[in-house]
Amino acid sequence: MILKLDFNSDIPIYVQLRNQIVIGIGVGGLDYGERLPTVRQLADDLGVNAMTVNKAYAILKAEGYISIDRRRGAKVCTVWNKQAGFNSKLERELELVISEASLKGVGQEEFMQICSNIFTTAASKNHPLIE
Repeated sequence: MILKLDFNSDIPIYVQLRNQIVIGIGVGGLDYGERLPTVRQLADDLGVNAMTVNKAYAILKAEGYISIDRRRGAKVCTVWNKQAGFNSKLERELELVISEASLKGVGQEEFMQICSNIFTTAASKNHPLIE
């Protein structure tokens, strides 16, 4: 999986990294159970501070996307559980995205088609459903 970070963005690098890994898992760029690079290796590859990668990994672990073992490193989780409060977070984030889309002239039907395409792509990767 290729990570694309924008060093000129207002979005912190650790947030961009977290988001890129979540998208990678969601669209199949990262397989379930796949090992992630070590903090040091990824930091070197991206040209960022190791603490930046460590912070992104910590958030991903707290959110349940990855597991971290001191001996085996980080890997993509294979079982997904819907976390309490996720729907509220989803609603808040969608409210912003839908508002931006509406202001830019994207209609409801077009927006729903875009969402459907993305969801279909993720689902076609044989991702496990919430258990």
